[in-house]
Amino acid sequence: MTRIAFQGQPGAYSDLACRIAYPEMTTLPCESFEAAIAAVREGEAALAMLPPENSIAGRVADMHALLPGSGLFIIAEKFLRVEHCLLAPMGATLGGIRRVHSHPVALGQVRGLIRELGARAVAEYDTAGAAEIVARLANPEDAAIASSLAAELHGLSILRRNVEDAAHNTTRFYVMAAAPQAPPPGTPDVMTSFIFRVRNVPAALFKALGGFATNGVNMTKLESYMVGGTFTATQFLAEVDGHPDEPALRLALEELAFFSTEIKILGTYRADPFRVAQRLPGHL
Repeated sequence: MTRIAFQGQPGAYSDLACRIAYPEMTTLPCESFEAAIAAVREGEAALAMLPPENSIAGRVADMHALLPGSGLFIIAEKFLRVEHCLLAPMGATLGGIRRVHSHPVALGQVRGLIRELGARAVAEYDTAGAAEIVARLANPEDAAIASSLAAELHGLSILRRNVEDAAHNTTRFYVMAAAPQAPPPGTPDVMTSFIFRVRNVPAALFKALGGFATNGVNMTKLESYMVGGTFTATQFLAEVDGHPDEPALRLALEELAFFSTEIKILGTYRADPFRVAQRLPGHL
């Protein structure tokens, strides 16, 4: 149980996040989020590093859909500053690049570079896969947008670092495990993530959330999404500051339960130092 699972190929940004956060563990690449979750659930890995959102691309819809039925618990959060690198075969030069390969989202984040190079964007299935393709092509006219780790793993040269258009490009990850690992009440900088469904009555959401305001609980995230492909059943993912065993949050959750048909705690965990320092995300 010294492995940590992630979605993607070796060298993906999720792989990099695993290696930075848990350098003592061996990373386990998985083809999908479902496979990474299953690896933990079936005992092939101790943890999974899964991204719910990116500061530019927004939420990862697949992850939000999988969270309720995953059977896993959030035990930590990690933020990774996405530093895109322009990778090419050894001997290639900036002036010779004609095609830039990467995931469509990554290509959209380096439009300035592509325009500067006068190159053509080529969409691939992920960033690490693009690096592998460029290494296999071994053509000095082909480059990839990927991580520095992908360059190391595939023997590519880094022609330029930090080529993203926006300097604030950051991905947030949930670290998930088969059992909760909540810190004790009174631990500073603790967050709780949970999902809930409100009753089908007028102003149910407004009333359900009132308890957080009256008890002084700061809500840092509230997102809704459909359940089962219907337009009438809505589920909410919320994140708040505090521990559910502490009085303020306990009372707020009791009031939420009165107006909800279901509440499920996904995890209570320490806020990442990046959040504490940058005060991310904003307050609701």
